[in-house]
Amino acid sequence: MIGNNRHLLDLDTTSAEDIRRILDTAEGMKEISTRKIKKVPTLRGKTVVNLFFEPSTRTRTSFEIAAKRLSADAVNFTASASSTAKGETLLDTAKNLDSMAPDVVVIRHRFSGAPEILARNLDCSVVNAGDGCHQHPTQGLLDLFTVRERKGRLDGLKVSIIGDIAHSRVARSDISGFTTMGAEVFVSGPSTMIPTGIERLGVRVADSFEHALEGADVIIMLRIQLERRSGSLIPTLREYARFFGLNRERLRLARPDALVMHPGPINRGVEISSDIADGPESVILDQVENGVAVRMAVLYLLTGGSDETTD
Repeated sequence: MIGNNRHLLDLDTTSAEDIRRILDTAEGMKEISTRKIKKVPTLRGKTVVNLFFEPSTRTRTSFEIAAKRLSADAVNFTASASSTAKGETLLDTAKNLDSMAPDVVVIRHRFSGAPEILARNLDCSVVNAGDGCHQHPTQGLLDLFTVRERKGRLDGLKVSIIGDIAHSRVARSDISGFTTMGAEVFVSGPSTMIPTGIERLGVRVADSFEHALEGADVIIMLRIQLERRSGSLIPTLREYARFFGLNRERLRLARPDALVMHPGPINRGVEISSDIADGPESVILDQVENGVAVRMAVLYLLTGGSDETTD
């Protein structure tokens, strides 16, 4: 359980106490990945089903590795190789899987709300691995973990999220997570990509990209969601890079020790220049590494793992 909930569907309804518990647990989980034998028997006998209806590299692989390092059985499921390709509904597919008694179903789906539908109808725990333009809670948690690891705190930091806010589930989870933990969050991007009324989420819309970068402790650059037709909201990718791409000159507006983040995959030369993506201020690969630890923590807490985690 995470708090009183046996699911992780979003960070909107996840308290600061529960976020802190997940991050603290992830610290211990990260140590497991440094061992010569990267495996503990904590979730032996548990089954985790990765139910992915959209392409994924980092998230699906991360969940699979997380399950296996805790000795759970991981079953990977893709829509193209399933009965959904024959017309079976999402709910029918999920109920059939549920009848096989898994402990956790991890789902990514192009429709917002799909994980919640499963959570209402399945007996097992459900983890949202990204649904439409809604949320991606474990990405938000690994971003929080990475910043806390580097900065030693989350409260009082200026976090600037730049880019396609309207179509980004990562942006929504990051906004929820960072504001809950006391950070000041700014957003910036083309006006066509800033949702009306986003201030109600507790963020400030910067007057310009440069204003968002001024004094920032953390800069989160978002991917242009071409598969969600967000490319139609800007004249060209070259034009986007000119006005909203992070380069060395613009980075100087942030604090000298600012962290640069990106959920991936990166469109190099569009959202971010290669010298920054591969530079010392970048923690992009740290995010990927920390994703395994955070997802181990989530699986552990949801399934009530044993006390053998570090034995």
